[in-house]
Amino acid sequence: MAKESMKAREVKRAKTVAKYADKRKALKEAGDYEGLQKLPKNASPVRMHNRCKLTGRPKGYMRNFGISRVLFREMANKGLIPGVKKASW
Repeated sequence: MAKESMKAREVKRAKTVAKYADKRKALKEAGDYEGLQKLPKNASPVRMHNRCKLTGRPKGYMRNFGISRVLFREMANKGLIPGVKKASW
């Protein structure tokens, strides 16, 4: 389980990226790199990190499901994810 402050920081980053997205795009098209540098650091989408929606785990993130590999396995074994079942041959 990630600390609540880490989860909150990622949410704040996502809001900042969304807020400055249009401005960043306009500055990039104009080639105004000094203007880009004046924007907040967290306005850059590169600084965002995918985290598990349920636990906040930053590593082992499965993009298709939005959860970590650990939770994915638990939920798949319990049959909580539609269309996913354990392979057997």
